[in-house]
Amino acid sequence: MSDAKGCIKCGSTDAAQKEVAMTGTGLSKMFDVQNNQFIVVYCKNCGYSEFYNKNSSAGSNIIDFFFG
Repeated sequence: MSDAKGCIKCGSTDAAQKEVAMTGTGLSKMFDVQNNQFIVVYCKNCGYSEFYNKNSSAGSNIIDFFFG
């Protein structure tokens, strides 16, 4: 296993994060209720993105996990 850090696609260490909300299925989709919240961590160089459930962990720790 490699100890390399950075984006798995391009190797860049320049990352950012955003919060997004999305609809689910069924009635929430029909009424446009955005009850699913995620933090998106993305590479500023190539755009590779990973979604993390907002309720599962703190946003600042996610970037550390994504880029090591």
